[in-house]
Amino acid sequence: MQLVGYPFMSLHKSMQWKPKGQALHEDGEEPTQHSGQEVIAAGDNPDRSTRHDRNCSIRRTVEIILDRWTFLIIREAFFGIREFERFQQRLGVPRQTLSARLKRLVENEIFRTVAKPDGRGNQYRFTERGKDLFPVMLSMIEFGDKWLTDGSPTPMVLYHHNCNHECHPTTVCSVCREPIDARDVSQREGPGAGFSQNENRPTNRRSPDALLEQIRPSSVGRTLEIIGDRWSFLVIREGFLGVRRFDELSERLGISSNILAERLARLVDTGVLRKERTPGGFSEYRFTEMGRDLFRPMLAMMRWGDTWLSDGKVPQRVRHRTCDCDFHALVVCDHCGEPIASNATRYELRYELTS
Repeated sequence: MQLVGYPFMSLHKSMQWKPKGQALHEDGEEPTQHSGQEVIAAGDNPDRSTRHDRNCSIRRTVEIILDRWTFLIIREAFFGIREFERFQQRLGVPRQTLSARLKRLVENEIFRTVAKPDGRGNQYRFTERGKDLFPVMLSMIEFGDKWLTDGSPTPMVLYHHNCNHECHPTTVCSVCREPIDARDVSQREGPGAGFSQNENRPTNRRSPDALLEQIRPSSVGRTLEIIGDRWSFLVIREGFLGVRRFDELSERLGISSNILAERLARLVDTGVLRKERTPGGFSEYRFTEMGRDLFRPMLAMMRWGDTWLSDGKVPQRVRHRTCDCDFHALVVCDHCGEPIASNATRYELRYELTS
């Protein structure tokens, strides 16, 4: 079954966001008009004092992996760490924090517990859902290796067993296998489109970014630093939906002016956005080439969220104009063009572990 989901691209004219909340289908046909800015499932009229977020497979994925400690635990699990004590020793994470994060990963069906071979305690191993996060990690490696090495060698060299060749992950269309460019993708609503109540309101405080590269340098960690926190993610999401002005972002997200200004300034400083003055005298925030490349890891997150978190009702469908087909993101080896599985790779580190 083809899996598709929420788009993160600069939308073409017929799909630009309407300030009064009136959305247009891809063919330009006007759907039912809703009051306010929220496109709510038919019959819903949410209390405006309650936060409602756009149904979004990428947001659902981010809410699982964006937490710094959770990301570090998942990363170390892909490097072969299985036991509580080894996680604690490698990461230096407080035991209570580690216990809480591992419990949540088991509840979210990313990990499962199995008895150690000697019967003394448990190990944490990936479920099929957890293993399927590997393409998400690879797509973030693709972005980080291209944009965030500052001219230094990449932290890790990956080899693909299928072709026995050095491998650079590439995020492509699942149908035509061409690399994905955000400008070549259009979208339409899926059966899970709409808004829903979200209890996970973004926090105003950011965790220290240095934590993401604790123990080992990581292109994945550097990419998560760009996405930053939930506010930064939501700003990026709205930007890919064509929302470019400060006042529109503030109204759409319900974010305070000082926090929004800080997040936008940071995204400009990191090279994701550029600030432009329009002929009408307004300032707009538009994606740079680097910013558009964030579309690829977000599409990989979307595919994972559609597969495991949508209950078969994807919020949006994406279409690749290059082949004129609905598609999902596929992460392949740049040498042989085949998908990369976690059990079909080996790696060489270009750094020494600090513990």
